[in-house]
Amino acid sequence: MTIKKTHNALIRPNRRLFLQGTAALAGASALAAPSIGRAQSKELYINSWGGPWLEAATENLFDPFTEATGIKVNTVSPVSFAKLAAQVRSGVYEFDVTTLGGGDIVAANNAGLLEPLEEPYPGGLFQNGVGSHAFATMMAWRTDKGWEETPQSWADFWDVERFPGGRSLQRYPARVLPLALLADGVAPEDLYPLDIDRAFAKLDEIKEHVRVWWTGGAQSTQILRDGEVDMIGIWHGRYFEAEDAGAPVAFTWNQAELDSAYWVVAKETPNMEAAKMFVDFATSAEPLAGFVAQANYGAMNPAADEFIPDSAKPRMPTAPGNVEMTFEQDMLNFGADPQEVAMRFDEWLAS
Repeated sequence: MTIKKTHNALIRPNRRLFLQGTAALAGASALAAPSIGRAQSKELYINSWGGPWLEAATENLFDPFTEATGIKVNTVSPVSFAKLAAQVRSGVYEFDVTTLGGGDIVAANNAGLLEPLEEPYPGGLFQNGVGSHAFATMMAWRTDKGWEETPQSWADFWDVERFPGGRSLQRYPARVLPLALLADGVAPEDLYPLDIDRAFAKLDEIKEHVRVWWTGGAQSTQILRDGEVDMIGIWHGRYFEAEDAGAPVAFTWNQAELDSAYWVVAKETPNMEAAKMFVDFATSAEPLAGFVAQANYGAMNPAADEFIPDSAKPRMPTAPGNVEMTFEQDMLNFGADPQEVAMRFDEWLAS
């Protein structure tokens, strides 16, 4: 559905009222599910992912927000940076709120596509986005290939002699180039700023073995589960889908790449106040804890930790014992213009 840009008269509750909720039950230092005053608008449009993400978001964020405010949440898929840019420029809005990863939020903010937001928890604001959850791109493989050894690093991913078989990586250079440098021997602490030329040279070595440059999470799960590829760089949540489906697969947290997802509000969206209310709600402690526990993400709001059951933590990239093996993406110190690198990557794929 397309929303025409019009003025609205939503009433945003003050921070004290917003954060009351059940905080008294958890103590003054923790944010629980907030109590939100009723607003006049009755609908909000959110650009969303599908699959387990949507299931977890609906159960823990969208439906509880509607129950608390009376504002119905409508979802628009798939998540699209291009649509965000187009609607802000045209003034014809399909959605009010979306999530962006580290590779896109810097570009979106620099382009003036995002509405300024307030910091809802200490350290929670980045490039006009509020930190929601962390996810990882990690290496996974089929266990039915008869390899004598177990892969442990991106260098092993590149080693097609010791580990023969088809490969797959995401068609997304901001995440793939650091992996190439790790495979070439660069230490995680020395990755940024990226040596772009060196990364492309390393990608040259693996290019002919990459059967699929995947573009969607469901696609990555399917090709691993069905054995279309033997080794893959995959989002950790999508890996666990294949594992839970009974596929013969394994993974390592070693050298997993941590990225973060941020809730953002489209610049000058007609449902401004409702959109900001939702972002505050979705990143508050108890709703966020429910979301990340169900979807296997890591909460970026530290106050959510006490609401996350211990049973959910082994699958979270930010959990103790896992996070120490990972490295963080650094888009502010990328080493080149990410948009120019993306164009070079597309040209490289086509060559």
